[in-house]
Formats: sequence, C-alpha cells, structure tokens
Amino acid sequence: MINKVTRVSRSKGDLIFDICNVGFMLLAAVVTVYPFLNVLAISLNDSMDTVRGGIYVWPREFTLENYKALFRFGNLLTAFQNSILRTVIGTVLGVLSASMVAFVLNQKEFQARKLFTALFALTLYVQGGLIPGYMLIRELHLLNTFWVYIIPGLLSVWNVFIIRSYMDGLPYSLQESAKIDGASEFTIFVRIILPLCLPVLATIALFIAVGQWNSWFDNYLFNSSKPELTTLQFELQKILLSTSSGNDNAYRGQDMAKVNAVSPESMKMAITMVVTLPILAVYPFLQKYFVKGMTLGAVKA
Repeated sequence: MINKVTRVSRSKGDLIFDICNVGFMLLAAVVTVYPFLNVLAISLNDSMDTVRGGIYVWPREFTLENYKALFRFGNLLTAFQNSILRTVIGTVLGVLSASMVAFVLNQKEFQARKLFTALFALTLYVQGGLIPGYMLIRELHLLNTFWVYIIPGLLSVWNVFIIRSYMDGLPYSLQESAKIDGASEFTIFVRIILPLCLPVLATIALFIAVGQWNSWFDNYLFNSSKPELTTLQFELQKILLSTSSGNDNAYRGQDMAKVNAVSPESMKMAITMVVTLPILAVYPFLQKYFVKGMTLGAVKA
C-alpha cells in the first residue's frame, strides 16, 4: 500500500507572516541579550580603554582588574554571605508562610475566611508608613539584628492571594477523600497540596528571592551601624558612590590608589554583573514552572 503524501500549498500571506514573525523574534532576542553582553564586555575591558568608547559585545583589552578592584573592599565577602543567607532563609520561610495562610483561607470549613480575606486585602491599600514602621521594628528589638531582614517581610498578602487562587483551582474532593481516610490537616497540606502547587510555589519563590537579593534599604535603615550584618547590595552601593565621587572616607584602610584607578563606568558594570549572575544562575531551574505558575495562579476576578 502506497501512502500518498498530500503537499499543502502555502499562500504568500502565510510566508510573509512567518518571515515577519521570525524577524520580530530575532529582533526581540537581540534587544534582550545585547545590553547584558555589553555590560559584560565593559566589565571585562581595561578601564582606561573603556573611556574611549566603542565597546559593544566583546572586550577590546581583556582584563580582570575591574573585579579585582571590586573585591579589594574588605566587607564584600561578608556582605555576599549575608545576602545569600537572607535570600535562602527569607525565600523558604516566605513561601512556607504564604502557602500555609493560603491553605487555611482555602478551607471551606473555616467560617471566618471571608473576614480574614477582607482584613488581608485591606493591608494592600493601607500602610503605616516609614516612621511608624521604624518605631515598630525598634519596639520589637529587631534593630541591629539579622532577623530584621526576614521577619518584617515574612508574609506577603499578594503572594497569599496568588497561592490561594491556585489552590481554588484544585479539586476539593482530594482533601475530602484524604480526610475520610483519616489524614490530618497537616498531612493534607504537606503530602497533597504542596506537591500540586509546585508551579505557583516556584514562581513565588523566584519573586521573593529576587526581592531579598536586591534589597538594600532595610540594611541602610536598620543595620547600617553593624558592619558584620551588611549585605551585598548595600556594600556595592557604597562602593559605587565612593568611586563616582572620589570619596575615600567610607573605606579607609583600603588600597584606594588601586581602586580609584578603575573608572566609575567600569566599576558600575562589574557591580552589575556581580549582583546579576546569581539570579541568572537560579532562574533556569525555575523557568519551566514560571509561566505555568503565573497563568494558573493568576488572581481571579
């Protein structure tokens, strides 16, 4: 038996659409990747040569002096460790707390869930402000402690609503059948709900991790007098300000002659790469969950 393959003829309109579609995607890829490659090239190029301009996606005079000058600042390694620690702890506890509250609000037997939902939603529109927030942190004895990075932002109402919306899409019969079999609420949450919510939890984890990694204002506001509690973003901001203004007072005792030999532009690009690469290293592992989590976990009207 001879199978006849029917060749489908394509119109000129389809061909033009495909060409435009591919061209647009290539343009979007170039626009997205080029700035990152440009920053990387400048950070790896000789500082004095960079002043001439003309650096695009490849360093003209390759050097690591920009990064060496950056890491000559004494507190940078301590700041890097603190940033990693706060990101890991803050992400784990943030995802866990948001998912636990969302699970409680998802329970039909919880009579006060509408009241608590309204109270949580109110916090999205009404906030105390900076000064009352600082006074609250002081009264809780969180000033000059590591936990000031974790506890104030432990629970995000927005994350709770996203996770709860995702849980509302799961068959509630799964929980009912588990209860009939004698499973406790904790068992249902850990062994049934959390595995099914993995896409939205990964999405929320990425949001929290990026926020924790990029945060510096809480360090400036609450822990600026504790060098051992400094974070990477705060230290890099001080380095950038000192190299841009030529102010050496913030880093006395350092070899500022070598540091100042690097132009502010090269230092800025090196700092950008240092703070960006850790997030880029984590993102590919969460990418497959990201789109699905955002789509299925979107807040329903």
